[in-house]
Amino acid sequence: MKAINLPAKIMLLGSGELGKEFVIAAQRLGNYVIAVDRYDNAPAMQVADCCEVISMLSADDLENIVSQHQPDLIVPEIEAIRTEKLQEFEQRGITVIPTAAATNYTMNRDRIRELAHTKLGIRTAKYGYAQTLDELTAISSEIGFPNVIKPVMSSSGKGQSIVKDRSEVEQAWDYAIAGSRGDTHKVIIEEFIDFEVEITLLTIKQWNAPTIFCPPIGHRQERGDYQESWQPAAIASEYILQAQAIAKKVTDALGGAGIFGVEFFVTKDEVIFSELSPRPHDTGMVTLISQNLNEFELHLRAILGLPIPKIELFDCAASAVILASEKLDTVAYTGVAEALLESDVDIKLFGKPNAHPYRRMGIALAKGADTKIARDKAKAAAKRVNVVGSV
Repeated sequence: MKAINLPAKIMLLGSGELGKEFVIAAQRLGNYVIAVDRYDNAPAMQVADCCEVISMLSADDLENIVSQHQPDLIVPEIEAIRTEKLQEFEQRGITVIPTAAATNYTMNRDRIRELAHTKLGIRTAKYGYAQTLDELTAISSEIGFPNVIKPVMSSSGKGQSIVKDRSEVEQAWDYAIAGSRGDTHKVIIEEFIDFEVEITLLTIKQWNAPTIFCPPIGHRQERGDYQESWQPAAIASEYILQAQAIAKKVTDALGGAGIFGVEFFVTKDEVIFSELSPRPHDTGMVTLISQNLNEFELHLRAILGLPIPKIELFDCAASAVILASEKLDTVAYTGVAEALLESDVDIKLFGKPNAHPYRRMGIALAKGADTKIARDKAKAAAKRVNVVGSV
């Protein structure tokens, strides 16, 4: 990697809530950020130095904005990007985070699964792929029920469902295709793992220093999307070491630098690799209240080659999502003051310009003497905030 001098010019591809927090962290160290997304006034655009609205699946659009802004770093925040164009930019001397090849690998669930299972020999759930309903029906029966069906490329769990028997396969196919991002109609079918907890291990890969880890984060999903997370997850130290070894093996194979959200199923008997995102993770938003350096600050330091002397967990902490319940063209909030009456509670509203059912509009964060107390406080605070249409 070439030396990155401060301030750096950073182009962020994808400008959602995770991107917004990254922009804030980047600007606190004086960097210049161009926020890019497919729609105007996305959350990260509201705090960036400038913004661009393009289709990130268009090679021409990407070429135009990169040629115009000449960034030092390109930082993808979403999967739906024309990744072969990123490889061209890298060949021209622009640093892509973590690397263009890693972004290409992790754009689709099939590629990262093949890397982990086939090339690295890592234990995963049994899986298969389908590009038609007939293929899906046959492979679902082969893997067995219940199973999990989801698009190979999506965000925030969109298109994911648990299928209990053959009668639900067609509905799951329709839902997966509707939730797919990009220009592929391909789904992955996975064995359903009877796990005790799902965890995210935030893994920080550095240019010239050892790979380090945050304390594990437990999380709960509904409709394939995260609903709450807590830190630390109560799992045995031997399982933490197993997860760290697997995460390091996968991220070493991907290369580059930055934070990776590596997800695992933890059963009574083992740790099983699930998925990986080469960027800050939605479940990791709990670190906004739990750690001395949150996941966005860690990502920034890693990609700029800045030191990370230690990662310290201050308190048991939790996050809970604030969801919209209806379609709204304009957005306002009630109940925020009531939510903030509780000590050690914070509310983050993302600034999304409109809403639809189950859209994540913000999070409640809380600290507690233990994770149960923190989770209860975060969930109670989130329930007090209502997403309403503005006048």
